[in-house]
Amino acid sequence: MKLMLSLLLLWLPVHLWAADSVSVVSPDGAIRVVVQNKDQLHYAVYYKEKVLLLPSAIQLNVANYSAKANKLIIKKTSVHLQQTTIVAPIPEKRKLIPDVYRELTVKFKQPFSLVVRVYNDGVAWRWQTHFKKSIRVQNEMVEFNFPAPERVYFPPVKKRDDADIYHTSFEEPYQIKPLDSITTEHLIFTPTLIAPEQGPKISITESDLEAYPGMFLRGTSHNQLVADFAPYPAAEKITSGEFPQAIVTQRSNYIARTVGNRFFPWRVLLIAPEDKDLPVNDLVYRLASPSRVKDVSWIHPGKGTDEWIIGINLFNIPFKAGINTATYKYYLDFAKRFGFDRIMMDAGWSDNQDLFKINPNLDMNELTAYARAKNIKICMWTLALTLEKQLEPALNQFNKWGVDFIMTDFIDRDDQKAVDFYHKVAAACANHKIMLMFHGAFKPAGFTRTWPHALTREGVLGSEYNAWSYKPTPEHNVQLPFIRMTAGPMDYEPGLLDNATAKTFRPISEKVMSQGTRCHQLAMFVVYDSPMQFFSGNPSQGLLEPAFMELLGSIPTTWDTTTVLEGKVGDYIITARKKGQDWYIGGMTDWNKRQFNVKLNFLPAGTYEASICEDGINADRYASDYILRTQTISRNDFVPITMAPGGGFLVRLRKK
Repeated sequence: MKLMLSLLLLWLPVHLWAADSVSVVSPDGAIRVVVQNKDQLHYAVYYKEKVLLLPSAIQLNVANYSAKANKLIIKKTSVHLQQTTIVAPIPEKRKLIPDVYRELTVKFKQPFSLVVRVYNDGVAWRWQTHFKKSIRVQNEMVEFNFPAPERVYFPPVKKRDDADIYHTSFEEPYQIKPLDSITTEHLIFTPTLIAPEQGPKISITESDLEAYPGMFLRGTSHNQLVADFAPYPAAEKITSGEFPQAIVTQRSNYIARTVGNRFFPWRVLLIAPEDKDLPVNDLVYRLASPSRVKDVSWIHPGKGTDEWIIGINLFNIPFKAGINTATYKYYLDFAKRFGFDRIMMDAGWSDNQDLFKINPNLDMNELTAYARAKNIKICMWTLALTLEKQLEPALNQFNKWGVDFIMTDFIDRDDQKAVDFYHKVAAACANHKIMLMFHGAFKPAGFTRTWPHALTREGVLGSEYNAWSYKPTPEHNVQLPFIRMTAGPMDYEPGLLDNATAKTFRPISEKVMSQGTRCHQLAMFVVYDSPMQFFSGNPSQGLLEPAFMELLGSIPTTWDTTTVLEGKVGDYIITARKKGQDWYIGGMTDWNKRQFNVKLNFLPAGTYEASICEDGINADRYASDYILRTQTISRNDFVPITMAPGGGFLVRLRKK
């Protein structure tokens, strides 16, 4: 009888354990969240009745209303089961997204509610306030108390010399340490990955970030992480130099000022029983506010070129390479030749501080006419400070030129004022039917669902770092799908065609090489989520290898289905994606050589023409070595693959 009662309590979707405690379970019964309201409000998380998160305090401190002094009293609880399907207008991982969860709402006698959602692959909760007038949020307490000093993958902020700790480009390599070795001196941005030796991994992040600062984390020298938020800017100054930006010189004693009746951002825990569950988890997208763009027919994902990383260091050409009309015509010809949709005109096409002061070496009328004749689009880089100042006139000019995609750069903050800028620019671009991405940016946090034309963003230590550092190692590259990518798409800008081993790599500006093999770079176009991919390699080299470039140019950027066949954080990943009737498989490894027999039993019946690009026999010494071959294949076959150190592979399967 006691056993039956215990099982009944386990499977009930919601129940009161005591007068001050309520619990809710996931639809499949594996995850349980307990909300306790004793001296203070806490939540705890269990997976298959094993403690994942010990009781952890949460509190929203509103100015002139102390929740601590006025202990929250539960007035009412309710729960409902949601079972719907989200149809993604721009499918990042999959087109049809099951949205299945139980949602617990705890209403208090005070003007607060707590909303908890429990999915089969994660947990999220957020505050709702019910004040009639606007409020100031002084701070938000969020604790993550773990039962043991688990291993943590975390990106710590490196403080700039000219600004406070909250200014960062969100581009740092991951450190791996025991949880109790992370101190209050470490300011961490998310996603941050908790990686126990036994049991599921947990990615900590957030979603639906609006009119509020982003969530950082700090250590405590214990088995605990706590949230930290950039206070609201009270004063700013503009920096000097080539890329000026606004930095905060004085901060307020609160983190947000906002309307009093609203929902706040979700605090999110992605729960992954296996490593390979992390890259396919789109919980952050599901939690975000639905699209505010009613007509999405003008949004066209695809691939483009970008010249900035290689410094426009072209060769085998009859003109002087640089920011000039002839160079961009060359890029347009290259894009047309290999199936790209667009080219980027990066920094330098105009005065960085005035988008209407065009570089005198450019004839924009001639270029835009040439692009139209080729049916290739032009994208434009902008400095965030300048774009904000000239927003409407600039967007009008872009419309006249036929520019349908822009980048804006050097924001390097996620306080409330910076977050507001993202939404302001996205709304303005939507009105002008212009797609965009942000660089110098925090993680997407569900932004791409709310604004589907904001196709991708940086917030990642990507390809450009090869030009001046040793940071983007193959190990780092293989960490990204399991950590950063859980928060949304990322503009890594893969495709470098000059490739090096660990022994031969050197960071050289303009003669930029990548760490790892050519196929490692190629696989990124399948492994990494980004509905707008930018190829950063040298087109002059690409023209010498047309078969390779035709394969690269054929890779889609949005997907009907995604599955990770094999994966271990920072070690290796093999991802399979479907588009229409065709499949693409991409694999990457760290500096260790690996062999796999890639099974194809996930394929529908039928035969496929397989185009296989894999590391060449000498790729362990000459990293640009690859083999490109074709064969006929079916779901009963497998593909034997050997990845060189820092290697990778790509398989394109076209249904016959």
